Amino acid sequence: MSAEKAPPKAMLTNSRNVRIEWGDCDPKGIVFYPRYFAIFDECTAHLFERALGITKFQMMEQLEFAGWPLVDTRGRFLISSTFGDDLTVESSVKEFRRSSFDLRHRMLKRGELAVEGIETRVWVSKDPQGRLKGTAIPDWVKARFA
Repeated sequence: MSAEKAPPKAMLTNSRNVRIEWGDCDPKGIVFYPRYFAIFDECTAHLFERALGITKFQMMEQLEFAGWPLVDTRGRFLISSTFGDDLTVESSVKEFRRSSFDLRHRMLKRGELAVEGIETRVWVSKDPQGRLKGTAIPDWVKARFA
């Protein structure tokens, strides 16, 4: 008899609607690819706000938290987006580790996957000299995503 492996638990997913604005586009009217990463950054903040019930600004005021710098990223660009397009971004944490975590952002255009972004970020605080340092992500924060 073979032991079946239990499927991984689904993590919280946040959906956010985004409209492509003129300033997001290159001279041809297509989204300039770095703008996707800026949108993903905004979506990360919205995901944590949904999970924790406080904004990133409030996190920085109330927690031992100074941000979540990006340390690795990649994107797959499948369908181009242009000025005026309405997109839906689905963001979720794929995995938490001690002080880092992986995110997945799926950008949908009319229900089809247009862009997929994968990121690794580090939870940081400031040491007494004001330098950023990786800090263990509180267990209660991780629990809010389960």
